[in-house]
Amino acid sequence: MPNPLLPLSCGFAALLSAGAALAQEAGAPAADPAIAVPAAAPAVAPIAAPIANAMLPHDLSPWGMFMAASPVVQAVMVGLALASVATWTVCLAKALELSSARRKTAAALQALEQARSLTQAAEQVGFDKGPAASLLRAVIAEAHQSADAPSREGLKERAASRLERIEAAAGRRMTRGTGILASIGSTAPFIGLFGTVWGIMTSFIGIAKTQTTNLAVVAPGIAEALLATAIGLVAAIPAVVIYNAFSRSIGNYRAQLGDASAAVLRLLSRDIDRHALPRASAAE
Repeated sequence: MPNPLLPLSCGFAALLSAGAALAQEAGAPAADPAIAVPAAAPAVAPIAAPIANAMLPHDLSPWGMFMAASPVVQAVMVGLALASVATWTVCLAKALELSSARRKTAAALQALEQARSLTQAAEQVGFDKGPAASLLRAVIAEAHQSADAPSREGLKERAASRLERIEAAAGRRMTRGTGILASIGSTAPFIGLFGTVWGIMTSFIGIAKTQTTNLAVVAPGIAEALLATAIGLVAAIPAVVIYNAFSRSIGNYRAQLGDASAAVLRLLSRDIDRHALPRASAAE
């Protein structure tokens, strides 16, 4: 006698087999994206890396940033570098000139203090080039031109007028070249700031064109722009310090000339009281 449950069990087994096959087919596509992501990631990374590296400069040193900067920023940097060279050139030349002039004036002032007359002072100081020699020549020349004057009262005033003009001319001659230091010290920071503004503007334009805000791409352009401000400060700070130092030194030099002028006037006053004004040959 056939078993009545046998067809049911066979149908149930066939149904389970069909369900397992459908489940296996449905699960296969879900597993493919998980397997494809690791395989696709290495293919994207090598493409993005060369693009990012191509946008970065190869050298981030000051010279490399200078070469990668725009022409306007490069022109600003070159101008500031030349200004710095001019600052140190003026510093060296003016320091030597001022040191020599102060040394000669100090020696001449000591000789004037020890002299008893204009003739003796002329012999000790000499009539070589120098402010003190110019002061002596001017006073002796005025004494010679006033030799036939009926009174000696106006001689000291005329001599003082000559000495004052000589002091002013010597002071102007010594300040020659220091105006460059003042100009560099006052304008170099603003020129460097102009280069920075221009460089940042160029960097923002590049950001807009590449449509990326990656810091590794933006930072080099901003660093190049800030380099212009750094060079401007390097040129301006020494110029201001050197200008202030020269201003004090030139002030001391003018004070020395004033002392020498006063010493010459004292010698003139002594010669007037003694009626022993120097002859014309002393001024030669």
